[in-house]
Amino acid sequence: MKITFMGAGSTVFARNVIGDCMCSEALRDSVFSLYDIDPVRLEESRIILEAMREQKGGYGKIECYCGVENRKKALAGANFVINAIQVGLYDPCTIIDFEVPKKYGLQQTIGDTLGIGGIMRALRTIPVLNDFADDITEVCPDALFLNYTNPMAMLTGFMQRYTPVKTIGLCHSVQHCAKSLFESLDMMEYMDGHKELIAGINHMAWLLEIKDKNGKDLYPIIKSKVDEYLSRETANNKVRIEYIKNFGYYCTESSEHNAEYNPFYIKSKYPELIKKYNIPLDEYPRRCINQIERWKEDYKNILETGIKEHTRSIEYASHIMESIVNNTPYEIGGNVLNTGHLITNLPQNACVEVPCLVNRAGIHPCHVGSLPVQCAAMNMTNINVQLLTIEAAVTRKKEHIYQAAMLDPHTSSELDIDTIKKMVDDLIETHGDWLPKYN
Repeated sequence: MKITFMGAGSTVFARNVIGDCMCSEALRDSVFSLYDIDPVRLEESRIILEAMREQKGGYGKIECYCGVENRKKALAGANFVINAIQVGLYDPCTIIDFEVPKKYGLQQTIGDTLGIGGIMRALRTIPVLNDFADDITEVCPDALFLNYTNPMAMLTGFMQRYTPVKTIGLCHSVQHCAKSLFESLDMMEYMDGHKELIAGINHMAWLLEIKDKNGKDLYPIIKSKVDEYLSRETANNKVRIEYIKNFGYYCTESSEHNAEYNPFYIKSKYPELIKKYNIPLDEYPRRCINQIERWKEDYKNILETGIKEHTRSIEYASHIMESIVNNTPYEIGGNVLNTGHLITNLPQNACVEVPCLVNRAGIHPCHVGSLPVQCAAMNMTNINVQLLTIEAAVTRKKEHIYQAAMLDPHTSSELDIDTIKKMVDDLIETHGDWLPKYN
């Protein structure tokens, strides 16, 4: 068994996912092939994972491959490929994604999934994924590609529509959805044994059903608590809780993410909304800076005191691989093409997030049917941007980048068309060689 990790310089995430594999009897004896273009970060991951491997009994083998020239070697013969790359990293590309739009009056919170930040991130990542797909097709054509990189729907949708690589998009917001709701509304007593149905698109999949262990619908209780929660000055999950009030349902990803997926909350004409909803502008750059500093300290401590025992996490990757290897059924929330109208009121070429069953035969998306019309409408405002961004990446036509930005809910609520085009041109120029050339 060979498991290749693309972007293994993301040490914390590689430690979680590969560590999970080391906890699985079915996977622990695998060859773990680590790939990155940064030799320093790759070596840090190797040191950490070798220590974990020894701690777990010395099973398996770790191999490291650095640089584009060694990418095929990293992939050759892989059964599974885990993708966690970040093209352009925090510096310079995330900085560009945030600082250039500010010049035009556009503020963001996360900028990795939708909005102008998500668009730019997709445009610089899709060409790299296309190269990955060419290599996978050549040296490990039967491998399953597990994508964790954002913007999830754009990247996964591209791989599924334009490459032959078997691809599933994975995001842990599904696993955390109900717990985040129960914690916000002081309802944790309902967590054990609860039943749920989640479907929609990545980061905006809807908690369509939420029931207690006896099958009782919990939404009436949840809705009775919404106003009280929204009245709390320091509450930090207000956007999603207000979704329940205005759209009837809770959604998967955090409020700081969802604040920029619509035209309602980040508005320069109404700065009081930022305070009212506790929206953390520039949150992602702040996290990046903190994570970089925290990792330096963590790495130093690990070298001095040794690696701590790893407990298997709730990330889907190891469970999917184990399910396929052992033919043990497992259920996930996966990002797949809406082929055959899994969600009947969303387009077939959209990448949707739906329940999927996993076994030896692979991943089997489940038919959901129609979303509530207001939920589908909210999803479509995001899908429009996703499809146009993919179109821009495939055709290399700048007009589709303009159109994606013009139809982005947050961007279009703040800027006029001429300003949007100037901002896009500025972003393309500032990114330089991190982006391909457009016509």
